[in-house]
Amino acid sequence: MAVETELVRAAGCVLWRRRPTDGAVEVALIHRPRYDDWSHPKGKLMAGESEADAAVREVLEETGMRCELGARLPTTRYTAEDRPKVVTYWEARATSGAFVPNDEVDRMVWLAPATARRHLSNPWDRPLLDAAAAAWDGETPTPADAPTG
Repeated sequence: MAVETELVRAAGCVLWRRRPTDGAVEVALIHRPRYDDWSHPKGKLMAGESEADAAVREVLEETGMRCELGARLPTTRYTAEDRPKVVTYWEARATSGAFVPNDEVDRMVWLAPATARRHLSNPWDRPLLDAAAAAWDGETPTPADAPTG
């Protein structure tokens, strides 16, 4: 008899801002020392938490940045620590805050999208960046029902 493994549900964002000097888009990537990887901020949903609320919370916890959710991005599915994982993503504009290293994330960088794409450790993160870039025709308005943090 096969043992069913519990699905891990998570949410995250492709976090971006306009560079103050020239208005070009920059993307935030975080470094997690536990995995020694560069990725988009994301994390597991807490009991009863919506995906959107989790995405905003995780961005704040991992980057120190408050954000406004924009367009929903593709959902990723992969196996992590022998468990299936589904992560829902949005592109999100950083509105305020400052990064402070913590136990989960020791570094954060703001990079041009093309540079960020090359810097990402996991192949499933690159299409998310591509999808977010498609929404950056101008600043993406925040949907009225999206939480901001």
